[in-house]
Amino acid sequence: MAKTLDTKLSKIAAGRYAPTDFIIADAKDGDMAFGCQTAGLDTTTGRFRSITTYRDDMKRVVSSGLVDSMLMSVSSGEILTDQNIFADSAVTPAVRYNDTTDIWHPRGNTYNPGQALPSRTARLDRVAPITDLGLYSITFYNDLIRDHDTLEHYCRFRDQASDLNLRHFLEVFNPNYNVTCGDHDFGAFNNDMIVRTLAGVAKRDRPVFLKAAYNGPRATEEIAGYDPHNIIFGILGGAAGTTRDCLELIKQAEKYGARVALFGRKIYYSEDSVTMLRAMRRVLEDGISSAEATKAYHADLAAQGIAPHRDLADDLELTEAILKPNVV
Repeated sequence: MAKTLDTKLSKIAAGRYAPTDFIIADAKDGDMAFGCQTAGLDTTTGRFRSITTYRDDMKRVVSSGLVDSMLMSVSSGEILTDQNIFADSAVTPAVRYNDTTDIWHPRGNTYNPGQALPSRTARLDRVAPITDLGLYSITFYNDLIRDHDTLEHYCRFRDQASDLNLRHFLEVFNPNYNVTCGDHDFGAFNNDMIVRTLAGVAKRDRPVFLKAAYNGPRATEEIAGYDPHNIIFGILGGAAGTTRDCLELIKQAEKYGARVALFGRKIYYSEDSVTMLRAMRRVLEDGISSAEATKAYHADLAAQGIAPHRDLADDLELTEAILKPNVV
């Protein structure tokens, strides 16, 4: 079956984007960060749910047809592929290729929350039977030694991926602490580093799209508009937040040029993943505000007999500071 991801990427690169071409990917690779906590707490038993619960949600999302890609760990990808979940689906499976230390979040860890150290658990030669697509993540710190080391590892990864005919998309995290950049904000520094990193990479080895943190309208417009036929820009989701946070983030990002959203916790930790994805599509394709979409989302939950995590008034709050000055 034709995959919507490839169809949409082709249209975006050709300058024929419409809101129905916005790409949504579900990030269900949390087991590479949170371990046994991944599937969330069962409030009845007081224990964390098994990974089976997490994978069952992947299956529901894939069956819904509301996403274009499902990002997983290699172990989950193997299991779902063996179960033929993607065989007759328009959804593209993807796996996380690397797991730098800034995504390590075991309970009780006392790791220094400083610069990420490169780490790669997945063997690329084991990926091919699952998919030809995966995520590689990097973080820039305005630290010459660390940024140089990060890019050397990324270069070696691209060489290996190319030899195995594997594609990738590139994730660029914001650092987990404030980075000073002289007279410029971090978004400007990060944009320049992304562009200079990819400028020397041939088409065959370039990421099929880019995803990074939303650093506001100016930074988003700049990176999204720099070379839109070759650098397709997308955003990552971050913490779960309120429903309004999720919907306003995707609304603003699309307005300022993003064409992809890769959200994990904002989808899984909602009341219902499929209902949340419908709300995201509603904001993108129907052009309604995040506030109206949040109200419609609560109505959908009520119709399904699902209790909301928050009262509507609380769920209409924007808690992410970067979103508040530019509500669409």
